[in-house]
Amino acid sequence: MGFEDIKALWGRERGPEERSAILETSRKRKSHFKNYEATNIGGEKMKSVPAKSVAVFAVTFGITVAFVLLDHQSPSPVKPDPMARSFILWLHGLGDSGPANEPIKSLFTSPEFRNTKWSFPSAPSNPVTCNYGAVMPSWFDIHEIPVTADSPKEEGSVLKAVQDVHSMIDKEIAAGTNPNNVFICGFSQGGALTLASVLLYPKTLGGGAVFSGWVPFNSSIFERVTGDARKTPILWSHGMADRTVLFEAGQAGPPLLEKAGVSCEFKAYPGLGHSISNEELRNLESWIKSRLQSSS
Repeated sequence: MGFEDIKALWGRERGPEERSAILETSRKRKSHFKNYEATNIGGEKMKSVPAKSVAVFAVTFGITVAFVLLDHQSPSPVKPDPMARSFILWLHGLGDSGPANEPIKSLFTSPEFRNTKWSFPSAPSNPVTCNYGAVMPSWFDIHEIPVTADSPKEEGSVLKAVQDVHSMIDKEIAAGTNPNNVFICGFSQGGALTLASVLLYPKTLGGGAVFSGWVPFNSSIFERVTGDARKTPILWSHGMADRTVLFEAGQAGPPLLEKAGVSCEFKAYPGLGHSISNEELRNLESWIKSRLQSSS
């Protein structure tokens, strides 16, 4: 698949084979060139799930990344900076995987991210109610699609997933990373888990970034949020044309956070569906840069 083939795939749903082809192409380009820019990220995909008598379609909330060459020159050497080691944990969407999202980090080319450790874990495989019990990578159960502001909450499995995320955070902090330089980011189901994980972590973190996510718990959970956790800022981004996690589901989150004393910056993207745009990730880069703590 060449560059023109990648362009032809933009703006429409992608199947597993197309997704693999795009990622393979981006990996090949990455091995030959140094300087890239992500120009399109996202797209809902549908995956057939075999059944005894009917064909069931399983909705997955994955994202794909296509890279475009900017120039052939290697970047100029960067002088050492005083930024401390930082950690960015990225949580993928339903049916996706961690490795498939790794190209995202290639967008973060600022020198401030030279000492950043990235982690792209994969969710365990679990049966998912909204997909007729089909087993797929899923952080927690989802009861219905599209997700609305009034969709049923699955707090039990959400809290179990939160424990796993907290273990990852604890490991990095124990290794010497300042909690203020720890950032949790997630798309769709991963965005919902990001929100829960940041709010329920006992310490103040650098921030949590929610993309096309929703509030996966009832308001009573705010009783468990510590004073330090309320100091962790949230960046919430959502496409206004999202038909999988409705815009209203995302829009309902910030007022709850603000009522609980949690700072939340909400950004709406007209025309954007259930995907992540280049603009969103550029904004994320700037947002994290402004919050990185210096070691000096």
